Amino acid sequence: MSETTDFDVLQQGAALVPRVGRCVVRVSGTERASWLQGLLTNDVQALAPGQGCYAAWLTPQGRMITDAVVLAEDDTLTIDVPVTLGELVYRQLGAAIFAEDVQLADEGALWAMVGVHGPTAAANISRAMVGTEPSATRLTAEAMMGWPEYANAPLGSAGRVMRLDHYGTPGFVIRVPAEARDVWLSRLRLAGATPIAAEVVEFARVEAGRPEFLVDMDADTIPLEAGIEDRAISFTKGCYVGQEVIVRVVYRGGGRVARKLVGLKLESSAVPGARATVRSERGEVGRVTSAAWSPRLRRTVAMAYVHRKFVEPGTALTVDCEGTLVPAVVSAFPIR
Repeated sequence: MSETTDFDVLQQGAALVPRVGRCVVRVSGTERASWLQGLLTNDVQALAPGQGCYAAWLTPQGRMITDAVVLAEDDTLTIDVPVTLGELVYRQLGAAIFAEDVQLADEGALWAMVGVHGPTAAANISRAMVGTEPSATRLTAEAMMGWPEYANAPLGSAGRVMRLDHYGTPGFVIRVPAEARDVWLSRLRLAGATPIAAEVVEFARVEAGRPEFLVDMDADTIPLEAGIEDRAISFTKGCYVGQEVIVRVVYRGGGRVARKLVGLKLESSAVPGARATVRSERGEVGRVTSAAWSPRLRRTVAMAYVHRKFVEPGTALTVDCEGTLVPAVVSAFPIR
């Protein structure tokens, strides 16, 4: 399949991403919401069943331990985190339980996650459910398209479906039992979805400005640097670990951080590697985190951390592409 065809599927159809690199920790107990409320940056306690939110877990110094998607189910909360951090996060969460009525279950091996993205993604998932469980309430495409991001619902008696517009287009992630993954991939394909590897549509994630933990954010990142505060941080909830740093930067420092994640449009088809140097006329001002060729823009797009003096859209910079300095311009997200 050509690159242009992949782009068309994402923009006009349903792109099936067979593997989503996240895993699940389940949190139960009567104090699960209040306990997580004191750990995560977003307002977990306000979630009703079927709602969800994006959040970060911070150190006392305001640096990220992980990002997380929290989904509220009928009697539990689930946290999905990067798959490579699942076991570590599970152990660290366990160490944070003292006298609270909270129980954790590491469900990383139980579930598989599959993404369906594009304007017909909801219709594709709805069609794929036909005949799976006659007694289950059907999820209609119309209802799913009206969901806010991170809204979620049961996918029959096993599994879950969540709204996630990761690629700047309507999208969903379905969580199914690991042993049923191949069956669901077949159902989704028969319902009209086209399999596409995540790296093929990386350009869309970059254009949308959706930083990924362990790629564009890490243990040295303050959420305000990555620009995720609108999605990940509640400024009206109670205390949480690392809040003092966030509040100090926002209310005393005017939100100014030393560096910021910005979009870049390169005047070239060359794709810089991670950690490629970004320069101004004065010298090095930042580093690339992600980059990809954009078939829509017909040029390379990138995300990069740059010094706060160079974050204004339209700022002219250069990016080191294997020894060649390629002109680039700062762009607001989404990159257009």
